This record gives sequence, structure tokens and C-alpha cells, in this order.
Amino acid sequence: MQEVNVGIIGLGNVGSGTLAILTENAEQIALKLGFPLRVKALCSRSIGAKRETTGSVLRTGDWREVVAHPEVDIVAELVGGTTAAREIIDAAIAHKKSVVTANKELMAQCGAEIWDRAIAAGINLAMEASVAGGIPIHTVLREGISGDRVTTLYGILNGTSNYILTEIEKHGSSFDHVLKEAQRLGYAEADPSADVDGYDARSKLAILAALAFGEKITPSDIYTEGIRRILPLDFLYAHKLGHTIRLICGAHQTPSGLILSVRPALIPQSTILAGVQGAYNAVWVRGKYGEDTFYYGRGAGAAPTGVAVVSDLMRVAREIRCGSPERVSPFAHERLGEYQPIPVTLQHSAYYLRFRVVDRPGIIASLAAVLADKQISLEAVLQLPSDNPRDLPFVITVEPTSEQSIREALAQMSEHDFLVEPPLAMPMEKSL
Repeated sequence: MQEVNVGIIGLGNVGSGTLAILTENAEQIALKLGFPLRVKALCSRSIGAKRETTGSVLRTGDWREVVAHPEVDIVAELVGGTTAAREIIDAAIAHKKSVVTANKELMAQCGAEIWDRAIAAGINLAMEASVAGGIPIHTVLREGISGDRVTTLYGILNGTSNYILTEIEKHGSSFDHVLKEAQRLGYAEADPSADVDGYDARSKLAILAALAFGEKITPSDIYTEGIRRILPLDFLYAHKLGHTIRLICGAHQTPSGLILSVRPALIPQSTILAGVQGAYNAVWVRGKYGEDTFYYGRGAGAAPTGVAVVSDLMRVAREIRCGSPERVSPFAHERLGEYQPIPVTLQHSAYYLRFRVVDRPGIIASLAAVLADKQISLEAVLQLPSDNPRDLPFVITVEPTSEQSIREALAQMSEHDFLVEPPLAMPMEKSL
């Protein structure tokens, strides 16, 4: 059967990994497909510095040459971002080229429109590598468990944040110290904001929630909070409570609608997500019929993400050569009511409240009075030994209450002059 040709735009971490797999594993790929999958064009701004051995291919710094190449069947957009990447994908669709992308930010923001244009043009679009690196979670949600009705999805979707949190937990190091080490090792970018402030994970959750719940989700639907305020002492208190701390991406169906959030949360140490450490990702899904399933693997990196890209290229190549049924956009659904996103303030949960105060009599009584005023039941007070009365930490846990009540209580508490910093609140997840 005639070969299918690929043009790769972007030879950074993911692009280089993809090219290496296509080159080194070409024989096995051809055996699995029944025909060769050839790299016909490469594009990078630093193409002259690249030394990959790929045979006779077009090598260019202008992506337009790849998109317009008459022999390229599939364009792999691996540059990231939302500006040039959008132009590349739009141009590929206009040229009737199928597209494979790893771009979670662009697909979270503009996926619905891009899918509509791809379907109208009659070309194939694949984006498995946009979420969770080497974990084939798109395929799971769209095909593997599509017969179920998802009610809850929780994930650890940012390897950088998970690495930082687990290193703080293991070694008691500060956030700033672990972040610098993560940057040195290549786990974190020079500007780590997208990772540590939750925005990368938010884009991924927007995509997964659309797949899982059949609902139009945009990043603005998702409450987002990062991990910068997490201290080593938070893990000490969490362990006392039988919990640990992870940046949790949550999508939970309630009778009123879908609650979506990306935020640090306490999760029981007995749960499977608590064991996800380092730069790994994981997704836990609960269905109405099939109940619990769990997916785990490398969330980033040249090889794991490259595997996802190459697998998408193989699927699209097979569809090009063998024909494929009409594909349904994961973003094609209208608001369905019961799955419509609702404010996170409607969430009910137990909460962990951490305080740092200048010690003096009556502090607990003052804070308890605020909780009582908001109809919040105090569960426990924990205070580990400290020799610094000018910065004394302690924790209050409360019975399940609404996020709105907690926010109102924290706003009132923040007016007290004994606080060293505003209180830190994290939900204590029980449903995992």
C-alpha cells in the first residue's frame, strides 16, 4: 500500500522525540500499518543546527513550505502556543492536510472551532498528546469507556507541580529551593508560571472534561489555584491527618451541574492518587456503570509524548489510506444542563485551614467565633511544636461546608492583626 508522508513543524523536545521514534522504529511502524510512514518535511527556526539523520527530506525554517508541500499528507504541529500554532493548523486545514497536534493550550481555547473546520474540510484531526504525555487518556474516554456515563474525574496532570510537591514532601525543602532544582533538571521552565500556577493543568482538564462529560468546557469555566503557598509544614500536618497534598484537577457531577477545579488539595494517603510521585501523571475516572478505572504514566518528556504523537500519526495515516467513519468533535456538544459548569463556590467539602500568627491569648477563640458565625463546624485543631512565637503555625480542620462559606469566613478572618499572612485553605477530598 502507498506510503503516507508526514511533515513535522517544531523540533523542540516533543518534535525531536517524535522524529527519533519515527526514524528508529520505522520498520515496526510499517509492519503495524501495512505501509510506510515517511517523514517528508521538517521545519524548525534553528533547522541549520539540527543533525537528525532522516534521509532525503525538505528541511526549512518556514512552516508554510511544509503545509504547502504537495507530498505531505499529515502536518504534525509541535511548536506549542496559540499564535503561530493556530496559523499552522488553519493553513493545514485550508490545504486539506490532516493534523496531529500536542497543543493543549490551543485546543482548550479554540478546539471547538478547529474541530468544526477540520470536519467541514473532510480531514482528520488528532490530539492525544495534548494531555498526559504517554497516557492514552483521550482514547480511553472517547472509545475505551465511552459506553459508561462518567460522574467524576480526578487527575494529576502537571508533572512539574507534582515533582515539586513530592520533593517538598520527601525532603522538607522549600518551594523556591525545589523549583530551582526542577529548573536545573529540565522539569520546569525558566518562567514556571504555567505549571506552578495551574494554567497548564487547567487547559488539560478543559479537554478531558469535554471528552468525559460531552460538554463544551473552556478554561474560564475552571477555578484555578497554584501551589506556591504550600510549605513543608503543610505536609507534616497533612500526614498527621492521614493525607498528602497534590495539585488535583477535578471534575465532579452534582445535581446542580459540573464543578471544575484545579487546586492543591489534601487526599487520603490510602488512595491510589496519593502514590503518584515525581513527574508522573495519573487520571482516575468513576463511571455510573463501570465504576472506577485508573490510568498512570509519564506525563511529559520527549519519548512518552513522542509515542503519543506517533500513535496519532499512525491512526490518521490508517484513516487516510483505509478510509474512516465521520469523526465527532469532542467539543461539539451544546450545554446539556446537568453537566453545565457551575461555580466552585457551590462545592461542599471538608477543609484544611492553615494559619501563621503572632502568638497571643484568644486567637483560637476568635477564629472559632468566625466559623460559628458562618455555620461552619470545627472538627479539629492541630499545632506542632514551634519555638517562634512571632510566626506560629497551626491548623484547623472543619466539617463539610460550602466553598462560599469558607471564603466568607477567610475574608473575615483576614481582618485580624495577629495573622502573619492570609490563611491557606485546601479542600480535603474524600471521594477519591
